[in-house]
Amino acid sequence: MELYPAVDIQGGQVVRLRQGDARQATAYAPDPIAVAQTFVRDGAQWVHFVDLDRALGRGDNRALARRFLAAAPARVQVGGGLRSADAIEEMLGWGAARVVIGTKAATDPALVDALLARHGADRLAVGIDARDGRVAVRGWTETFDLTALQLATRVRAQGAQTVIYTDVARDGMLAGPDVAGARAIAALGLDVVASGGVSSLDDLTAVRVAGLAGAIVGRALYEGRFTVREALACLAA
Repeated sequence: MELYPAVDIQGGQVVRLRQGDARQATAYAPDPIAVAQTFVRDGAQWVHFVDLDRALGRGDNRALARRFLAAAPARVQVGGGLRSADAIEEMLGWGAARVVIGTKAATDPALVDALLARHGADRLAVGIDARDGRVAVRGWTETFDLTALQLATRVRAQGAQTVIYTDVARDGMLAGPDVAGARAIAALGLDVVASGGVSSLDDLTAVRVAGLAGAIVGRALYEGRFTVREALACLAA
């Protein structure tokens, strides 16, 4: 099981949102690269980089993303509003180890087929963001008449291997991840990385016991509820 410390960017700074609401952003650090380097010094093998401005349709942090990928001493998983083949190819070309296909893109089966054929399942993950069980898009402000499990079933049939599953209501709220929802997706034969709500080492233990592939952790690390080293030790137990 992998730990993915989150580096979420808004306006060039590291922030955390609550339930995807940009009005509830808390800024934690002005230097995303330094934050990532600290995580890696503490043992992280991956960093999860998200451009929130792009995800919310409020511009982007492409120049910063390029510098981040050039400087990062670990594997970087990049997400946040990557809804086109060109955007995804750009991030892979800049050195991303894996790119998360945005949920809106994931609802376009032809695009998913083309991306998997071009880049392979190892370099791509499918982002599935859900609110009340329904797929959420556009920075989580709209929902589709499609369940997370239905979308997961579709992308699994297309050849996807990895899903980043986020329960929007829990994201940034320290309410614990939706382990049951993530486990249901994993039961389809997918590697599922749980995102949203991790607040304690007990939450990470629950993710590990459920047999999930990983967990993305943000606010809990920034607020000192546990460290990267403690998280890694918990996942290795």
